[in-house]
Amino acid sequence: MGTEYRTIEVGVDADGIARIALNRPDARNGYTVTMSDELENALTEADQDDRVRVVILAANGRHFCAGADLSDGTFEVDPTAADAGIWKEPAGRCSLAIFRMNKPVIAAVQGAAVGAGSTIILSADYRLAARDARFGFVFSQRGIYPEGASAWFLPRLVGMGTALDWMVSGRVFEATEAHERGLVHSLYDPGALETAAFELARQLIETTAPVSVAVTRRMLYELSGDPTPERAVRVDSRLVAGLVSNPDAFEGVSAFLEKRKPQFPGRVPDDIPSWLPWSDEQATPVG
Repeated sequence: MGTEYRTIEVGVDADGIARIALNRPDARNGYTVTMSDELENALTEADQDDRVRVVILAANGRHFCAGADLSDGTFEVDPTAADAGIWKEPAGRCSLAIFRMNKPVIAAVQGAAVGAGSTIILSADYRLAARDARFGFVFSQRGIYPEGASAWFLPRLVGMGTALDWMVSGRVFEATEAHERGLVHSLYDPGALETAAFELARQLIETTAPVSVAVTRRMLYELSGDPTPERAVRVDSRLVAGLVSNPDAFEGVSAFLEKRKPQFPGRVPDDIPSWLPWSDEQATPVG
């Protein structure tokens, strides 16, 4: 991950944790097209980097992201390309990059996280928040529309009733409400937020198999929207039948019986079963 960036900061530590941080603190990390392009590229690079096991999506400064940077009063859009299905709006470039990843992503959110600051984190596996965090799907109050595929992700996380309340009203709400409704997993004092995110990342690295995690997160997205469990049972059956020759399964059981930490040999993406029904779809969502 040697790419140089203008609006984000990227680093990988010795444990295999990639920290990708929004880095426009003087602008409250206002979201721009350049930032969306750089986030999409950095997330893709992290997913392809053999050193990386877990990604933390964070921000430098007091605020995670105060939404789209509209300081010049304009939007950078391409209506013709959008009509043709070619142009993708900026927040969706980030949320879909996370959705398509084989590695878990932990979002660490502090201060303002409104508009794009709320939508780009919805596809993360974990959302940790500082107690001072404030969220808001404020589009209706700006005369614009939800982005980042938030209309798909948000109801799956918090239910349709809460999603309607937050999106129709466009109101800003506190971290406690976000936690109570299931948008965030846990709350921390601002100074302890990233420490908690790194501790969670290390726990995942020490206790889980990379291939199992990659397959599991895709199963949840691809199968949970099916109208019946039939396809899920078919996928489950073939995966379980393959465990007899799966080195990760052997190591996981051996480590449990021997009361030691596992050292899973499987690697992502090389050891992900190629027959999975969504393998050729590049993570096309169900529903």
